[in-house]
Amino acid sequence: MMNLQLDIALAKGYSNNSQIVKILTEHWVYKNSFCPNCGNHYLNKFENNRPVADFYCDKCQEEFELKSKKGILSNKINDGAYSTMIERINSANNPNFFFLTYSKQWSVNDFMMIPKHFFTPDIIIQRKPLSMTARRAGWVGCNIDISRVPDAGKFFFVRGAKCIQQEVIQESYHKMVFIRGKNIDSKGWIIDFIKCLEVINKQEFSLKEVYKFEDTLRVKYPENNFIKDKIRQQLQVLRDKGLLEFLGNGNYKKLWK
Repeated sequence: MMNLQLDIALAKGYSNNSQIVKILTEHWVYKNSFCPNCGNHYLNKFENNRPVADFYCDKCQEEFELKSKKGILSNKINDGAYSTMIERINSANNPNFFFLTYSKQWSVNDFMMIPKHFFTPDIIIQRKPLSMTARRAGWVGCNIDISRVPDAGKFFFVRGAKCIQQEVIQESYHKMVFIRGKNIDSKGWIIDFIKCLEVINKQEFSLKEVYKFEDTLRVKYPENNFIKDKIRQQLQVLRDKGLLEFLGNGNYKKLWK
């Protein structure tokens, strides 16, 4: 069972709030987290000031970046340089992301991971360049918009101050890991299609209900003139991966929640 209390004794002697938060939250992750890919409970810390990643698993080499904030987990999360983030998520070793929120009593409320295969350029929102009078004039930052990630791509270790069993997290994670091997276009289609199925908001649904997203998908993929064919293809992909069950007569059942 995870200890949800941050160790505030580690902040003794520090006055900078952002530095205190970094020390406390990174230490908590180091002590309490695990790699959902292989189950390893020992995540090592990278050296400070690495451009994107904070932790790595020495067993399977997965990398993780931690974002922490006080309060509730919001949809838009401030991040660093836009160009650095885009370059990294398009690379072969882009990181997975941990998102941690804590209360004013320094206790963890939520701790979630979004795997790297659910990160696409669409969820990285470019901010306006800093003004010419700013110390870093022209610098362009970004926000991560996690509302654009389907719920199937959000893996909670702690939710509402309640811990989730490791076995549950790893089982859910491995159902979706096949997306990692897809190219950017295929990955985008699968993720957008999963989001459509989540909008239906019930476990059993019909092909007719999915066809209602034809116009939505056409806007997203204007060069594709065969959207209904693509919808049927995506249903087959998810069925082959054990994420859907075909019930007959154009009806399906989602095998994730």
